[in-house]
Amino acid sequence: MEKKKPLSEMLSFKGKKVIITGAAAGIGRAIAERFAEGGAELVLIDIDENGLFQVKECLKDKCKTKIYKADLGQKKDIDKLWGKIKGEEIDILINNVGIFPSKDYLEIDEEFLTKNLNINFNSVFWMCQNFIKKRKDKGGIIVNISSIEAILPFKSDMPVYGAAKAAVVGFTRSLARDYGKKGFRINTVLPGGVVTPGAKKVAKEALKHFDFSILKTSYDFNQRLPLGRLGEPDDIAKVVLFLSSDLASYVQGALIVVDGGFLSS
Repeated sequence: MEKKKPLSEMLSFKGKKVIITGAAAGIGRAIAERFAEGGAELVLIDIDENGLFQVKECLKDKCKTKIYKADLGQKKDIDKLWGKIKGEEIDILINNVGIFPSKDYLEIDEEFLTKNLNINFNSVFWMCQNFIKKRKDKGGIIVNISSIEAILPFKSDMPVYGAAKAAVVGFTRSLARDYGKKGFRINTVLPGGVVTPGAKKVAKEALKHFDFSILKTSYDFNQRLPLGRLGEPDDIAKVVLFLSSDLASYVQGALIVVDGGFLSS
């Protein structure tokens, strides 16, 4: 029988390099902070270069961090990014980048659809492909961030977002099936309502334009939460850390919901 690792070893990421997309703020930044605490070396990706510099400065005494500005909605930017990190030995990929603009379904045009699918789904597709190609003989860990909107659409006017996040779930499970025996452990996290800078910005804009429908949605969402509060970015980060650690060594193709009990009520 194999000797059990101590808990401290199972939660250690020393000697591991982790890519985190959408790392300049919110959930991505929280994930970066937790991995830094675990001793990982970080490769942080975002289109917000100033935000990346702020995260790097915050983590400078905790871990080695490299940052790359990239528009992950563009495949050419993704390919260019992997060209830049060609010499890096990446162990873990966290696909967190995402946008969530809302628009009436009947008003959606091709440009809106393409942009949202490119960022919310296609970026995950191409990042995973590059990672698996690079690690095909060694295996690795992938955690993709989806949303409870993939299972139960709650906010109106977000059909593209819900469809893209549902695609992330199906895609993750397909990769888990195809590459599990090749040493890859691949899972997805489905956050519920989380207080992020992006969510705060949406609420602020709603107040500015007297759009009380968004405020009502937020109120209704809160009323349904068994835990009685919205999530914090760190609530998601801790679950991502678990899935990336040896604690989750037998977790494969899983959908881990982190929503304060929203889907259960």
